[in-house]
Amino acid sequence: MKEENKFLGEEKISKLLLKFSIPCILSLLISSLYNIVDQIFIGNSELGYLGNAATGVVYPITIIAVAFAWCFGDGAAAYLSLCQGRNDTKNADKSIGNSILITFIISIIFLILGYMGQDFLLYLFGASEKSIALARDYYGIILAAIPVYMLGNSMNAVIRADGSPGFSMASTLVGAVINIILDPIFIFGFHLGIKGAAYATILGQIVTLIVSIIYYTRTKTFHLTKESFKINLPIFKNVVKLGISTFITQMSIVIISLVCNIMLSKYGAMSKYGSDIPIAVIGITMKVFSIVINIIVGIILGAQPILGYNYGAKNISRVKETFKKVLLTSFLVGVVSTILFELCPSVIIQIFGTNEELYMEFAVLTFRIFLILVTFTCLIKMSSIFFQAVGEPLKAAIVSLARDIIFFVPLVIILPYFMGIIGVLIAAPIADALGIFVTIVLVIRFFKKIDSKENETAKEAVLENSHPGVIITISRMHGSQGKEIGKMLAKKLNIPFYDKEIAAITAKESGFQEEFLSSFKEENDSLYQLYLTTSPAKYAIEAQEKVLKKISQKGSCVLVGRAADYVLRNEANVIRIFIYAPLEYRVKKVMEMYKDSKMKAKKNIELSDRNRASYYEMISGQVWGKIENYDLCINANIGKEKTCEMIYQYIKEREL
Repeated sequence: MKEENKFLGEEKISKLLLKFSIPCILSLLISSLYNIVDQIFIGNSELGYLGNAATGVVYPITIIAVAFAWCFGDGAAAYLSLCQGRNDTKNADKSIGNSILITFIISIIFLILGYMGQDFLLYLFGASEKSIALARDYYGIILAAIPVYMLGNSMNAVIRADGSPGFSMASTLVGAVINIILDPIFIFGFHLGIKGAAYATILGQIVTLIVSIIYYTRTKTFHLTKESFKINLPIFKNVVKLGISTFITQMSIVIISLVCNIMLSKYGAMSKYGSDIPIAVIGITMKVFSIVINIIVGIILGAQPILGYNYGAKNISRVKETFKKVLLTSFLVGVVSTILFELCPSVIIQIFGTNEELYMEFAVLTFRIFLILVTFTCLIKMSSIFFQAVGEPLKAAIVSLARDIIFFVPLVIILPYFMGIIGVLIAAPIADALGIFVTIVLVIRFFKKIDSKENETAKEAVLENSHPGVIITISRMHGSQGKEIGKMLAKKLNIPFYDKEIAAITAKESGFQEEFLSSFKEENDSLYQLYLTTSPAKYAIEAQEKVLKKISQKGSCVLVGRAADYVLRNEANVIRIFIYAPLEYRVKKVMEMYKDSKMKAKKNIELSDRNRASYYEMISGQVWGKIENYDLCINANIGKEKTCEMIYQYIKEREL
């Protein structure tokens, strides 16, 4: 582990950031082209700001579609990565096939419901009597290609996970280029107006999908067959779990867009600007803003493997250095953007056409007020992804949702009541200021925490030599006294016992900090499933698996937890044991051991067992506690001494 990723721990940080971040930034900027090109050409046509208002109304609806596509696509990509890690060729193709099939089914449902509720949705997202006809034209064509759009986005994520990020970027780029070329031809050459923009967009999407399909005929790590597309609910459930964070992020954008458009339409109608100008302007503003944010996201995504490895390896100084460089770069991007938005907003606005006086007045006002603290937004987004990289999903969620949902949405609803349409614009910088305060507090606390651990050393732990014989793995329900039974069994057989020692040995062998590794004992917080998908979690799990295999080579021993039964599945001399007990028995034992109340004991048992199951399922793709996965399942309510004796006798029978 340490040797394989040595360059992450030793190479110059700035060099690593350039290597990893630039491809990420380029890929994200290419994706942004789809959302911006149409508005540039539409705004410079005879359609003007009404055309841009129409596309601005449709945009959030397409985000809903892509939220599902990215959820299934990113989930399948993450599941593919897990399958690669455990050499599981059986389930990888099923996760991808199921992802494609469900994405297609959802897209058809979306298509049907989208047409049935066309006017309701368009008016809901801010269409006016002036813009509704244009919105219908654009929406009708874009919606017709929703299956193509969703499948293309979903499949692209898997291509990246299959080890072809360049191909993934190329497929998106070729679609964007097609869109750019066809937009002026259709809009101005064929005089198709907003329909021409829509046709150009969907033709680009079709090309992207075709390129992706071509790739699927020559994949590297999986091969799709008819069997891959048969619905497998357990596997698809895992896909959704792994992709749900992406879905939540995208849906938060929808909520923000919906609330913002409703308030702009309502209070714009009460102002001299009307309802269409504000919606057209905010659509352009958000898409220009998305370019800045995509640069920030690209920088920090490129830093993720650097942060994940060095945090896990306790190279705290390199974690700090990486954070500082990313922070400084993000700050500079934010400052440069702010200067542009404040000093020359009209130059940016004129790229999107329309020089009408009221339109320009409101657009300049929007850029200067709405985006005045864009630097704070950059730092908030950067910090959210930073927390993901170091295995802190709860902090990541708080930072991300605090600015967008907790602060911005209520402010954009309340402030216009007192300040009119200007209140919608002021809501953004206030949310930025409140959001950066929350972010700073969490970042300071995080670094204080790791500073206090920086000088700690791993506990002394050694790999014990043992005689040839069976390797006994013990999985257990919380409160069944499985660990105590394992200790007794090891003593009775006169062989080494490993539980916490596994984390200590892994720390010594790999350079990871022991406390960090101990958090992967199948016991953690309510965001445990998300925690397991983070970069440092993957590094830690991989390191522990290598140590488990090394321990098994030393001879007979008892191993508790950590999916050891699956990790060592190819060893001929492994005996897999699962220890369980009735709930009331386990509650009683937990109350005795930890002095918990009955209610607290039940809660801890439920959480611990759920997280152990998640860990096991994530590592193995199998069901924790399913009798077919073990050689012996035993009820421990007869007492730990009798349980130990029964296991001992079973082992002796097996050895004969």
